[in-house]
Amino acid sequence: MPAVRSSAQLIELDNEARVIYYPASQAERATFRTINGKRLTEHQWNVYDFTKSIPSGKVSTYAEVCRAVGGSPRSVGNALRHNPFAPCVPCHRVIASSLYIGGFVGEWGPDSKTKTQYHRKVAILKEEGVIFTGKGFLKEKERVWKEGKNLC
Repeated sequence: MPAVRSSAQLIELDNEARVIYYPASQAERATFRTINGKRLTEHQWNVYDFTKSIPSGKVSTYAEVCRAVGGSPRSVGNALRHNPFAPCVPCHRVIASSLYIGGFVGEWGPDSKTKTQYHRKVAILKEEGVIFTGKGFLKEKERVWKEGKNLC
């Protein structure tokens, strides 16, 4: 597992600056609460730590994340769905094992509830140099990353 340091990241969303603080020490994590007042589980912290280490321009899969930290692809997806640190923890860089773009903000595919999140994830990854086919599959397999090395 990669080493994690506490960090604060200034980001701008919808023309509004916001600081995202990512706690790394056990003491910081023990006192952290989400906006809804909930604590995060050890599994969620492990998923976020791993996901934070995925470099820009690369993606990993839900299965690879669960191989690295435990749990199941579904538990990884659930943790990422409730990621309170986005985009500091880049959940958009995790895709399905089939190399399909996968879920984003709790939606899967272009025909989901809002019909927007799929396209938003495609656009964010395209800005990072990761391209998908018209059917939502990764074009370049060498973009798949596995803790410190490419999968392909």
